[in-house]
This record gives sequence, C-alpha cells and structure tokens, in this order.
Amino acid sequence: MSSPLPEFPAGFTWGVSTSAYQIEGATSEDGRGPSIWDSFTHRPGTVVDGSTGDVACDHYHRYAEDVALLAGLGVGAYRFSIAWPRIQPDGTGPANPGGLGFYDRLVDGLLDRGIDPVATLFHWDLPQALEDKGGWLTRDTAGRFADYAALVAGRLGDRVKLWITLNEPFVHMSYGYGLGLHAPGRQYLFDAFPVAHHQLLGHGLAVTALRALTGSPIGITNNYTPVRVQGVTDADRAAGATYHALHNRLFTDPILGHGYPEIPGTDPSIVHPGDLDTIAAPIDALGVNYYNPTGVRAPSDPDSPLPFDLVPLDAYPTTSFGWPVDPDGLHELLTGLRREYGDRLPPIHITEGGCSYDDTLDAHGRCHDPQRVAYLDGHLRALHRAMTDGVDVRGYYVWSLLDNFEWAEGYTKRFGLVHVDFDTLTRTPKTSYAWFRDTVTGPA
Repeated sequence: MSSPLPEFPAGFTWGVSTSAYQIEGATSEDGRGPSIWDSFTHRPGTVVDGSTGDVACDHYHRYAEDVALLAGLGVGAYRFSIAWPRIQPDGTGPANPGGLGFYDRLVDGLLDRGIDPVATLFHWDLPQALEDKGGWLTRDTAGRFADYAALVAGRLGDRVKLWITLNEPFVHMSYGYGLGLHAPGRQYLFDAFPVAHHQLLGHGLAVTALRALTGSPIGITNNYTPVRVQGVTDADRAAGATYHALHNRLFTDPILGHGYPEIPGTDPSIVHPGDLDTIAAPIDALGVNYYNPTGVRAPSDPDSPLPFDLVPLDAYPTTSFGWPVDPDGLHELLTGLRREYGDRLPPIHITEGGCSYDDTLDAHGRCHDPQRVAYLDGHLRALHRAMTDGVDVRGYYVWSLLDNFEWAEGYTKRFGLVHVDFDTLTRTPKTSYAWFRDTVTGPA
C-alpha cells in the first residue's frame, strides 16, 4: 500500500470470524442432530455446485491446527459460532455432552494461546426438529433459543469473553424464509415478518438468560448496508426509505428501544404485550457486518410483490460475488448509525468484513491475493476515519479465517485469509494472512 495504516487505539481488538456449519463438518458425529442446512443442501438444486457442509473444512477434527493459525496471525479474538444441533440434537432437552465437550476444548485451546473466545449462539443452523414445528415462524422457537443459550452459558460462561446472540437475522429471514435462497428454503416474502419478531424475541430472552450465567458483555450482530437511491423521483426515494427500514432498521430499532419501523406488508399483530420490552433488554455491544452498499429504486413492474427494485451499482469494482467494493460505505454506515441512534448506540464491533476472490495456488504452492489486501487496507482506513469522527468502535474481525462452505454458493467463493484445498483439506496462508498479521503485530 502507498502508506502505512493509521494507528488504532490501544486495546482495539483484532480478530477473525467463522461459523460452525461453514467450517466444522462432522455433521453426524458425537450426537449432533441434523440442522436445516443439512436438509437444505441435500436437496438437489439448492447449492450451485451441488456441495454440502458434511465435511466443509473438517474444523471439528482439525481445530488445533486452526487455533495454531490464529496464534500465528497474532489476533486477540476469534469469533466462532456454536452449532445448536450439537448442543441439543432436537432443539430441546438436556445438553449433549459430546457437543459441549467440543466447544469446551476449543475455548480452552484459544485461551491457552491468549486469544479471546467470542461465541455466536445462532449462525443460521437451526435444528431441523424445530423447523419441523414451524421454525422461526413460531413463537415457541424463541423460548427454545433462550433455553439453549442457558445450556451453553452454563458450560462456557466463565471463559467466553463476548457473546453474540444472533448473526444477521435480516439475512436469515429474507434469504431463508422470504426468498427461499437459503435454508430452510421457504418463500413467504413479507409474510416472513414473524421470523423477524421471533428471532428478536429469542435474542431478548437469551440476553436475560445469559445475564444470569455470565459477566461477559452481550450483543447481537446485524448485517448493514448503505442504501444508494438510484433515481430522482419521490417513488425512488420512498423505495430507498422502505429498504433502509427493512434491511437496517428492522433489527436495530426495537433492540435499541424504538419499537418497529413502519414497513408495508408487515403484520404487527404477532407482537404481544411486553415483547418490545424483552427485545430491548440492554446490550453491551452491537456487531456490525459490512460488505457493500445497495442500489435501490422504485419497482419498474407495478405488479411487483416488493416495494423496491435492487439495482447494480456500476461505478465500483466488484468481488467475485459481484458485490461492489466501496470502503467509504463503511464510514457512511458507521457515522449514520451514530447519527440515527445517538447515545442509545452501544459500542460497535465490526464482526465481519471481507471479500471473495478467485484465489488459486501458484506453481510453488503459494496463494497471492493482492485484491484482498487492498480491500482490507481501504476498509480499515475508512473505519479509522469513522472512529476519528466519534464513532465508538472496539474491534475489527476479518471474514474469514478459512476458505469455507459459502452457503448457497458452496465452495465456489473464497473469503479466507487461509486457502483451503477442499480435496486434501490442506491449509495454505495467503498473502493477506501475512499482511493482516503485520497489521496486527507490526512487521517482523
């Protein structure tokens, strides 16, 4: 890069993130029950390359090797997720000792290397048995989630340094229950609003359960996007406001005590008295995942079931996912959150930031990924500007440590600082791994 990164404050947390279904494999070992992603990926046509997470990166068996990679990076924290069906194979009842034992070993392995464990309780892998009863469309799942949170905290609450209840509930609602692109593959469009409310209710109940069992801070991770209106009409601006309310505010306003924003097509009748108070239980951290801005305009089809069209932003370079690369969007997003929520906004942790590119090994077995280095460099500079402008950000976690199973894209998209050969499972640190290590620890 043309100049060194600006200096981040002492105590700023550098980390990396993963999720259970994307890396663990071992989907039927040690008492683990099936998740909705096991069921979804085994249905033909759901994943572009026909793959599953049955093996993934085999982290379940190779976690010690992966902890060594984390130690080599010099990061202070590792954000991982716990697979609910490992803890409760059917989503209810007592904890499965084999599942808890795995995370017990992982957490101790991290602490032995001086790495803070950051645990996400739900990263989309709902036990299939709960989905068979309605999944997040049913209110009961919120209570089951709180019970599960208590089981995990009862075992790990003395060692996990930060708890994240839910990962990207907007994406799980919209892709899993609205559009059918992710597990469980339902297509309810705006009738998926109960999924939003029951996830948030589960979050609030889990916060209460966690408070009773751990003194560590608690938060939630949302995916956010700056909305760029692509048009000049009042209808275009209205479409942009609706999308902003749906994507950015639906899962933030109620958590921070503002209640739900008005969104066309949603049914508030499922909100029971006291629910909003439960959802607004105080949190200590807001996880922010940022990847790209989103272009929005009024729907071109008057019969469209959606009140907006999503349109490409052509002025930016793109990743292999086709996502626009815009570091300034991170600054815009963070300062916008500060402006919108003021003193209600808890300290922010950037719990995911990263990019996919078509990374390959060269003839010497090395993996050069200069585009990822440039991506991270630009976004960290934008982050520093936001902090200089008064946004309280406590840490940055790169997505991801490893190339992994990328949901409906299977193994066709690589986000890792470490290249994974999915035939041999060999790990090869990329150029970006060394760059991030030097960013965290200083050049050797």
